[in-house]
Amino acid sequence: MRPLVPPYVETLKAYVPGKPIEETEREYGLTGVIKLASNENPLGPSPRAVEAMRNAAGQVNLYPDATSFHLVRRLAAHLGVKPEEVVLGSGSNELIELLIRTFTTPEEEILLCKGSFPAYRISAQAHGRAFVEVPMREGFRYDLEAMARAVTPRTRMVFLANPDNPTGTTFGRKDLETFLQAVPKDVLVVHDEAYAEFVDWPDYASAVELFHTYPNLVGLRTFSKIHGLAGIRLGSAVMDAKLAGYVHRTRMPFNLTTVAQAAGMAALEDTEHVERTRENNRVGLRYFGEELPKLGLTLTQSHANFVFVDCHRPGAEVYEQLLRRGVIVRPMAGNGHPNCLRISVGTPQENARCVAALKEVLS
Repeated sequence: MRPLVPPYVETLKAYVPGKPIEETEREYGLTGVIKLASNENPLGPSPRAVEAMRNAAGQVNLYPDATSFHLVRRLAAHLGVKPEEVVLGSGSNELIELLIRTFTTPEEEILLCKGSFPAYRISAQAHGRAFVEVPMREGFRYDLEAMARAVTPRTRMVFLANPDNPTGTTFGRKDLETFLQAVPKDVLVVHDEAYAEFVDWPDYASAVELFHTYPNLVGLRTFSKIHGLAGIRLGSAVMDAKLAGYVHRTRMPFNLTTVAQAAGMAALEDTEHVERTRENNRVGLRYFGEELPKLGLTLTQSHANFVFVDCHRPGAEVYEQLLRRGVIVRPMAGNGHPNCLRISVGTPQENARCVAALKEVLS
């Protein structure tokens, strides 16, 4: 009798999210726990988006606009692209799933960077797609030259996280274009730039700037980080209009709620909230960069809204001790980095509390 569950699902390890505040407080008998684990916006959501969501709540008895007409056009104008080149999803995670479903078959392979964002690997396996992982080079950086060499006739898709999650490292325009020129045109290159709005580096290049030159390039963005809308699930992809048309064939009808569409429209207008978030992040990265090395920790140069920390000892032990002090960070053993933690940038008060807790743990 045929098993009900296929082998690739039977062996699949689900994504493990950051530990919730409520669970930590309940488990350890604490109050006032802070969470610096999931790269969320410490300033909260855009105030304009909150007001827009309140107003939209009165219409949730009706199905949402299946095409997200107004949000698509507002986002296209914001990015400087055509509406037909934009696809929206319930978070960029849904778009990852859609791209795999639309453009790959079980006979083909997906190329990944080992130790990068685990959602790529999980989504590939959940669809029964074979994947190949290329190790990072020294400094927890993508090895684009090795990835280009790893492309075979079976390769149909490549995922690049830039800036990378969880390491925060990035690669510049020259390296990206060299890779794109080396990859066959029938291989889709997905450039995940969830943290692009935090990058302050002239050499950085977005897929939004390049996909007209390289039609096999797709750029992923999210409203979860800079706009503080992680809880409503809203992401976007920019790609060649013909490719976008195929993704629309496979996406679920009404994949974006009325509330999410309203929030996205308002968040794009709230430039003040975006700039406050950027400034808070700049201050937080500088603070961690100054304080954490004093504790014997090694940091990558992060271009995102978190720092990637090598503890030079088992990260899980440090993580557990921080939990007992009411500070939630993210252990990285599951990503293949057993001595490392990822610490999101919080408010100045939260950052100082995290450093103080680390001093206690490491002393």
